[in-house]
Amino acid sequence: MQNQPQAIWWIGDSTVQHNRIDTWPQCGMGQVLELYLRPGIPVHNHARNGRSTKSFREEGLFAPVEAGLRPGDLLLIQFGHNDEKKEDPSRFTSPETYAANLLAYARTALDRGAMPVLITPLVRRRFQDGRLLPTHGPWPDAARRLAEREHLPLIDLTRESATLVGAMGPENSLSLYMHLAPGLYPAYPDGLADDTHLRYEGAVRFAGLVARGLMELGGPYAAPLLP
Repeated sequence: MQNQPQAIWWIGDSTVQHNRIDTWPQCGMGQVLELYLRPGIPVHNHARNGRSTKSFREEGLFAPVEAGLRPGDLLLIQFGHNDEKKEDPSRFTSPETYAANLLAYARTALDRGAMPVLITPLVRRRFQDGRLLPTHGPWPDAARRLAEREHLPLIDLTRESATLVGAMGPENSLSLYMHLAPGLYPAYPDGLADDTHLRYEGAVRFAGLVARGLMELGGPYAAPLLP
């Protein structure tokens, strides 16, 4: 296909990261996106647990992505969970700095002929009186304003995932996140109650929202997707 990207690259945090058996059943969106792709589309998932737009670059994690990007590639950029960590100066960014960092990643991709896509952070599962609470503060809005100002493509995963999780409700949405009973998984003998990280079911559902966003962007963004 003429406009088909050569490869898809992910940068981001633990909600995207590729997990191994030692953290199973934790699963990131980046490791299941290929379920929605045509055969032969390579996915390079460089997302890492706990990273922000700041620490990802400062730790040298962007360097291999920058070196590997080729014309026609897609660069999917999803940060925000750790940019909010005011108690950790190695990761924290103000919304303005967060937007500036996102723009720097996007411009690197554009300089190499690749196509960046900004993705607002995945919603946390926090309910009060049956209603989902927003937890990401001003950071999603900073990404939205940046996308509008710089004419960058954006998938509003914060909004789309909030719609999904809110509609599922407090009980049904447990299946998407790392809520585990004791004794089921070797990595979590005491069980777990985690409203941020995903299990396989959640990764597949949320990666599907990303795939739908790419389809809505159309053209070369939709080219790698299954019909």
